[in-house]
Amino acid sequence: MTDDPQPPADRPIDRPLDLPTVGLGTMGIEDPAAVRTALGLGYRHLDTAQIYENEAVVGEGLAAALGSADSSLSREDVTLATKLWIDALAANDVPESARASADRLGVDAIDLLYVHRPRGDYDPEGTLPAMADLVDEGLVRHVGVSNFERDQLDHAVEVLADRGLRLAAHQTELHPLYHRPELLDHAREHGYPVVAYSPLAGGRAGEVEALRTVAEKHGTTPAAVSLAWVLAKEPVVAIPKASSEAHQRANLAAAELELDPEDVARIDAIDREEELYPE
Repeated sequence: MTDDPQPPADRPIDRPLDLPTVGLGTMGIEDPAAVRTALGLGYRHLDTAQIYENEAVVGEGLAAALGSADSSLSREDVTLATKLWIDALAANDVPESARASADRLGVDAIDLLYVHRPRGDYDPEGTLPAMADLVDEGLVRHVGVSNFERDQLDHAVEVLADRGLRLAAHQTELHPLYHRPELLDHAREHGYPVVAYSPLAGGRAGEVEALRTVAEKHGTTPAAVSLAWVLAKEPVVAIPKASSEAHQRANLAAAELELDPEDVARIDAIDREEELYPE
């Protein structure tokens, strides 16, 4: 498809991105202490975006955790992800925009850089090769996409493969009130993780009878059941937003909740589709 040079021989092209089961979504987080606390609790995946306007906050929290005298945390332990907004996706804009994100985050390299939405200046033949160039440069380690449809995923996989890269991840809204099985099928077929945002259904889990019923059975909360159901879907990891230590702990604990097959079936059968973040 392109005549671009072959990637460096030491690039880990064929290694799938290994993401923790539960990461920290940071949309709306304005205090670096929340990020530092999460890292202290064991979170190892931080997700932000240019449009959240808090990359500097996330970077400050990461730096504080790394500099803590009572922590053995290293930069290599943490997967740091951010997303290029739709006005920064033209091929000529990608390098400068990504470098600005890295500067705000206070890091030499972004572990996972996403296309936030396939809108605005997005052009797969220009945007994705420009992001691949940043992998060659070492500024970016992995390229992902977010909020894509299946045909757009197919195209992204093809364009990145021409540069010797696999699609590292697809981030999409996923919770008991909004489920796109065809997107999970695509991820299984191509060997990349789905990163679920809003896995707690925007705080509405307690309104859903099926979640309340399963929660009562297991002696837990509807929010925990919502997250456990999301994580029961392969190959899904989740990034619930949580600013308080109590909620951060609760989300980690929910990852240990094992739902019975009948629980999963009950939640699968919810006849309701409610996308919280449409185009």
